Amino acid sequence: MLDFPRGFYSLLRGGRLFMRHPRLLKLVLIPFLINVATFSLAVYFGLQFFHDFVVNLLPQGDAWYWVAIYYALWVTVGLLTLVLVFFCFTVVGNLIASPFNELLSERIESLLLPEVEAEPFSLRAFGRNMLRVWLVELKKMSLFVVAMLLLLLLNLLPVVGNLLYGVLSILLTLFFLALEYFAFVHERKNRDFRYQRQYLMQRKQLVLGFAFGVLLMLAVPFLQLVCIPLSVAGATLLWCEEQVGYRLVS
Repeated sequence: MLDFPRGFYSLLRGGRLFMRHPRLLKLVLIPFLINVATFSLAVYFGLQFFHDFVVNLLPQGDAWYWVAIYYALWVTVGLLTLVLVFFCFTVVGNLIASPFNELLSERIESLLLPEVEAEPFSLRAFGRNMLRVWLVELKKMSLFVVAMLLLLLLNLLPVVGNLLYGVLSILLTLFFLALEYFAFVHERKNRDFRYQRQYLMQRKQLVLGFAFGVLLMLAVPFLQLVCIPLSVAGATLLWCEEQVGYRLVS
């Protein structure tokens, strides 16, 4: 079970990297501003959607079965709203900031593994890399959306539908979070999706710990704003530590 806490606390250890190497902070500034704008819009529209749907569209009545239907749909719509806010912030925010996140991951790897030399920054190379990273992010986004839509069908099942949807949507989200942030290293190494999936499944405790840490940070107000760079740093740190076989940051 030691792998679970190591993964869980990797975000905090990733934060120590920024304290030890302040020059990394300049790579976080633009993604941070992007995250602030994306988070603000996601919360605003998410609250509007939830309020309008619950107040105006959900059926209401005095009979007990109307009350049961109302609260069952209320829970469903609430979960859907949380998914939409999570999707808009994490997925869209990552999509826009992904080229900067990959650059951040590359710089952290070169700091932790001195034998790995980071390529000198150039606008041409950055622009060319941006298109590649965006295409990869769009593929992952499409996969996540399709899977979530399929899980929504579980709500049609009586009694256990909401419970199944809640559990499976959380598990899918955890897998997606791990896939998202470890991919910045794997894509740079030209690892395909099959390799990435096997990498995560072979390290279940470590990956679950990391993903739970990310999900917990996303659930805390305002910590979401620094979640993405800390997650990039944490995933890159865990990958580098596997290469050398010992902890690189205490």
